[in-house]
Amino acid sequence: MLGRRDPQRTLFDANAMPHRVPPDSFYARLAAVCDLLFQDDDLKALYDPNNGRPSLPPSLMSGVLLLQFYDDVSDQEATERVLYDLRWKIALHLPLDYAGFDPSSLSYFRKRLAEHGQERYAFDRFIAVGRQAGFLPDRVTLLVDPTWVQGAGAVQDTYTLLRKGIRKLLRTLGYAVPGKRQGVAPQVQRLIASYLDKDRKADLDWTDPQQRAAQLQVLVQDADAALDVAAAQADDPEVRSAGWMLTKILGDDVVTDEHGHPRIGEGTAPDRIISVTDPEMRHGHKSKAQRFDGFKTAVTTEVESELILDVADLPATSGDGEHLMPTVARIEEHVGVAVERLIGDGAYPSGANLAACATHDPMPIDLVGPLTRPADPEVAKSAFHLDLEAKQALCPEGQAVSGTLARTHGHPALQFRFKRQLCQACRLFARCVQGKVQGRTITTDEYELYRQAARQRQATPEFRELYRKRSRVERKQAELVRHGVRHTRYLGQAKRSLQRLWTAAVVNLKRLFRLAERQGSELRPLLVGVG
Repeated sequence: MLGRRDPQRTLFDANAMPHRVPPDSFYARLAAVCDLLFQDDDLKALYDPNNGRPSLPPSLMSGVLLLQFYDDVSDQEATERVLYDLRWKIALHLPLDYAGFDPSSLSYFRKRLAEHGQERYAFDRFIAVGRQAGFLPDRVTLLVDPTWVQGAGAVQDTYTLLRKGIRKLLRTLGYAVPGKRQGVAPQVQRLIASYLDKDRKADLDWTDPQQRAAQLQVLVQDADAALDVAAAQADDPEVRSAGWMLTKILGDDVVTDEHGHPRIGEGTAPDRIISVTDPEMRHGHKSKAQRFDGFKTAVTTEVESELILDVADLPATSGDGEHLMPTVARIEEHVGVAVERLIGDGAYPSGANLAACATHDPMPIDLVGPLTRPADPEVAKSAFHLDLEAKQALCPEGQAVSGTLARTHGHPALQFRFKRQLCQACRLFARCVQGKVQGRTITTDEYELYRQAARQRQATPEFRELYRKRSRVERKQAELVRHGVRHTRYLGQAKRSLQRLWTAAVVNLKRLFRLAERQGSELRPLLVGVG
């Protein structure tokens, strides 16, 4: 049942007494709008209207959650600050003798938010304040850039992945319940004894290659046996999911040698599972030398107000620009603005993105980003004059050829093949032609005209002026990192999303305070009437 905050103040109200919390601090500013920032009725759908004891007021829990992400503290530390930290009591309008609550209450509250699709509650509310106050225009220019974040699960080696994967499959099959073990086959009894009744690495000399190979053989055989047992319950989606994960671990990490013995494969599979605890984590690379284990988080801000309009996790192995258009769709849906320009680094102006932005409905989007500069511009593809309509190509030295239709990566393309005899007589031959048999070949696809236009624009002063603004999004990333966004606290996409969005809500609230101050007003009047 929904619990509500009592509006009646007591003599022990922290705000009723002189205190030393600075008036320009986040805590004091939050106190000035605490009663309007969150409303109990906003989240009444999370609670049964007629049954159960009254809950902790969701307006209070939302405020605690906001401060938790502002100070980047654990549930235990957050509940202790509610009890003992004067800054938190001031911010939340709590009496000095407030009895507090158990740390598990925060976990239950986050779970309710995630289960009812309310991860965006605070984030969307603060964006609505920015819209109502006029800080966000109807047409926006977006700055977008990803940063890396660590996952919440432990990174595990192949032996541990297989052992934990077998254990998880057996638990999903129900064998952790004693009654389920009645009358099972001896093979299943052995698996239960080895992987459910104990959960530790085998006692062997891990520096001995032969012992490691023997242990790998045991694990692979037991994994196959567990998958055979699970086949009888393949209709159960949870069993199917656990079985798929174990199968993928085997496929990613284990190969068979010429004698039919399993061994750990060389290299790393592109989408390799690295943790049974958090199966969505992946190896990622910020650079060739710097690896991380977790996710990428794409941060999108509005150029003038510098409010964060979207923050979302991406797979660590994905390209930065692959999720550009879904980001645009989320912003247009949740913020209610039209995107007129996007500014990003060189990962974003791919041919597909340039085309999607140019044909975007209801209005085209101006995608601003640098295309890769060729190492040798005089013989690069951009040095050839391509007339796609006439299917003609002219090389830098004036040789012309006609194009022929072809397919590359399953998509239609146009190829221009220059005869080797002509190329060999050219002064640029050694730099231009890399093949040993044919002359230079130029391949174009359906996006070539968009790339040509983007390259021409890239040389203009207007492009350089616009692209200079991209660095503003990096300031927001740094601010999110200061509030703990780089260290994932929770497992599962919904709770990860909640952490990112509430941390971004903290950053946006700080920005709203500054924007209101710059405007010569306070935030409190702007909150009145925001649903």
